[in-house]
Amino acid sequence: MEQAQRLPVAGSQNGLTILQGLLKERSLLTALTLMYRHVGHAFQITLPRFQPAVFVGPASNRQLLVRDRHKLSWRNESDPVVKLLRRGVLVIDDEFHDQVRSYMDPPLQRRHVIPQIEAMWRYTDDVISTWRDGDVRDMLVEMRRVALLILMGTLFEVDFAPDMDRLWQPILHLLEYISPGLWIFWAGMPRPQYRQAMEEMDEYLYGIIRKRRQELEAYGLEPGPGDLLGQLIANSDMDDGLIRDQVLTMMIAGHDTSTALLAWALYLLGAHPEAMAEMRSEVDRVLTSDCKPPTVEQLNALQYTDQVIKEALRLYPPIHVGNRMAREDMEVQGYRVPAGTRIMYSIYLSHRDVDQWEAPERFCPARFDRQSERRRPPFTYVPFGGGPRNCIGAAFAQIESKVVLARLLQRFDLELLNAGEVKPYMGATLEPRPGVKMRIRVRQPDDASPV
Repeated sequence: MEQAQRLPVAGSQNGLTILQGLLKERSLLTALTLMYRHVGHAFQITLPRFQPAVFVGPASNRQLLVRDRHKLSWRNESDPVVKLLRRGVLVIDDEFHDQVRSYMDPPLQRRHVIPQIEAMWRYTDDVISTWRDGDVRDMLVEMRRVALLILMGTLFEVDFAPDMDRLWQPILHLLEYISPGLWIFWAGMPRPQYRQAMEEMDEYLYGIIRKRRQELEAYGLEPGPGDLLGQLIANSDMDDGLIRDQVLTMMIAGHDTSTALLAWALYLLGAHPEAMAEMRSEVDRVLTSDCKPPTVEQLNALQYTDQVIKEALRLYPPIHVGNRMAREDMEVQGYRVPAGTRIMYSIYLSHRDVDQWEAPERFCPARFDRQSERRRPPFTYVPFGGGPRNCIGAAFAQIESKVVLARLLQRFDLELLNAGEVKPYMGATLEPRPGVKMRIRVRQPDDASPV
């Protein structure tokens, strides 16, 4: 630690430029981008009551996610996400985290997600069956509907459709509650406006837990291997409160990340018609039937679709920054980080690091062909984090996004209407605001490429 340097901060001139950018865009993402541009790959933000250490690049990603993870805490009691998720797997540490995660991992393994492909396809159809030729739809809204139906129906075996409209605003309020805001600078600020949303969500969650427990006990049923809710209830170590915390964690974090990924992918396809045409051609070639869900072999054959999804995750990773707290004095990439410091590793900036990516601002799915991926240094691309605490739903999200996007392109031609207006918004996830407005055109049978 004696040889370590102090973290750089913005000088007076750079600081003025960054402040002007922050005031103009009113976005912490803008401030992070300008700090990276003017200060470098490691820096400290020096706002009142908010002075995190920020790191960018594969070396710091590896150190924070793997090598020195034991020196970091995922739990920060002053953050709203902890107050909302309580003992959710995202915000607990050490042996308790490992124990809870061991209960949740099996239903989310790829082998147990694959049987859910048909349900993902069916829930997508439930939403798009309401689309009419010539409609203009906001894909941020539509993909949230798809993501909620898929997550609740597959992982919890709950039909969410009857409760969608009633719980729509409470869900959005809870996402706003955990989004960056004034609480960053005033941790104890009162926020009573969110109490009703929390109460409504808890009433719903405890209700579905109670109903499923009664069903399992009354009929002596064993939950299926992909039934996350049933598996948690069947576990004698889990009381209803702890189950609630995991269900809410998956519901909020799981559906919102999928919503952002799908909306950004559609935005990028709409903004790049040549990519849309290539992906549609692949879908038509590989998915030979419009009337039945794809097989896993067919999904695996959608290689260009996979590249588009990965490039969307690079440019606009839904979880764009990781937050940790230093448990002890540390040295990170040669810089001193005292105990108690908030540490942020920026996935968004790592994915746009000019030292690692050629023309990083450009949409280029070919970056993710097999040859390019083999050459990429580890921890350069981290949309799902890395190490033992990587995203628990990574396999689910990758399969889901292929199913949904392929189905949309099978059924519709989509025209982006507001390309110049869309900007990344740092909410609970990184989402496109004010939305992704697209005109819907129903494809006719002769639109498909010949097989």
